Amino acid sequence: MRITVFGATGNVGSRVVAEALARGHEVTAVVRDPAKPHGLPATAALTVGDAGDPEDVTRISAGQDVVITATRPAPGREHELSVATKGLLAGVAGTGVRLLAVGGAGSLTVPGAGGTTLVETPDFPAEIRSIALACSEQLDLYRAAGEDVDWTYLSPAALLEPGVRTGRFRLGRDELLVDAAGDSAISMEDLAVALLDEVEQPAHRRSRFTAAY
Repeated sequence: MRITVFGATGNVGSRVVAEALARGHEVTAVVRDPAKPHGLPATAALTVGDAGDPEDVTRISAGQDVVITATRPAPGREHELSVATKGLLAGVAGTGVRLLAVGGAGSLTVPGAGGTTLVETPDFPAEIRSIALACSEQLDLYRAAGEDVDWTYLSPAALLEPGVRTGRFRLGRDELLVDAAGDSAISMEDLAVALLDEVEQPAHRRSRFTAAY
């Protein structure tokens, strides 16, 4: 498949690029400044673009099978996630190109909490509350996109950190997945596996899913 990745130099995006290349896909990594060191594999094609610009998105996604976005704004600029989401949705609307987004876990409901989302819980870390709320808005924008966009939204587990690729995890829908000890975690490497599995075998079109150990 021909896959374009926005946010390709980030923690999750770089692992998505690596996983896609390992599976034999043709990958185009979108960067804002090609002069900056990016650390991406030489087998990934580079192109310059802005996820918030619908014309850029349409141009870059032309001829592609899938567009993946793993963009994350810097702290204090969380509002930029909404701008990027609107640009991506507008840019692929009506083109037939699939759009897969790596989102946040904050909007997942907590098991046994009567519909309370993770970000609404009293112990949710204050330092990531702003980005969690921005990701909730991001999901709302996808759900409001209508039939013109073939989208899928992946929410990670509550704890998402660099780790190892095991290829072993569980999938869910809108509820936070927890283990027997009540923990919710997945490595960035395995999140990339879950995402590329969805690329190759779509099972969550126009819906959200989640992955955790």
